Amino acid sequence: MTVWDRPEPPPRPAPLDRARIVAAAVALADDGGLDAVSLRKVAARLDAGPMRLYGYIATKDELLDLMVDDVHAEILPSGPPDGWRDALRGRAHRTRSAVLRHEWLADLLGGRPSLGPNALAVTESTLAALDGLAPLDTVLRAVATVSAYVTGAIRHEVADLRAERATGLSEREWQRASGPRVREVLATGRFPALARAVHDGADVDAGTSFSTGLEWVLDAVAAKLDQPSA
Repeated sequence: MTVWDRPEPPPRPAPLDRARIVAAAVALADDGGLDAVSLRKVAARLDAGPMRLYGYIATKDELLDLMVDDVHAEILPSGPPDGWRDALRGRAHRTRSAVLRHEWLADLLGGRPSLGPNALAVTESTLAALDGLAPLDTVLRAVATVSAYVTGAIRHEVADLRAERATGLSEREWQRASGPRVREVLATGRFPALARAVHDGADVDAGTSFSTGLEWVLDAVAAKLDQPSA
């Protein structure tokens, strides 16, 4: 039986329920990352005894599952999409926005799918937008491909944000600090392709990079969806 199927204990004088527990856990994670989350710390934030929480949530893994599903409510579409491409694009951008609000979510993206109601609703809306456009296996691979791009791009962006906080240097400041070493290496002539990339490559922000890469992936998906069925 999953945490969503198990009934909550009867109410007690001090109000407590899974929604309040999850909200407290999300707030802790937003402030200090996943390391800041434990049943004991959540209980302290709610001014409740730790043992009371075990009537609602058995393990930290269950708590993380509930947190992930809670944030998936922010990824749900607000209305029907304008076609499959709009559905996949919208889900990708909403996922990125949710992660930038809840950075810890980047550490829990990917892997086995969440079975919570919000996550299942997100998946249902995505699959429904592609239903009947191609054989089911093609549709599933298309969704998985876009999801893999989104997960990888978001994790890369979050890694950059964390590096900036750890070093105290912005991306531009880090580039300036690394400049002498980079110029020394490129001056050897051993890395001509890298030198062209450094000197001539466009410097784009994370949002533009994410959007551009996403459209390229969607173009590839479109090519597969347009192929006639075997």
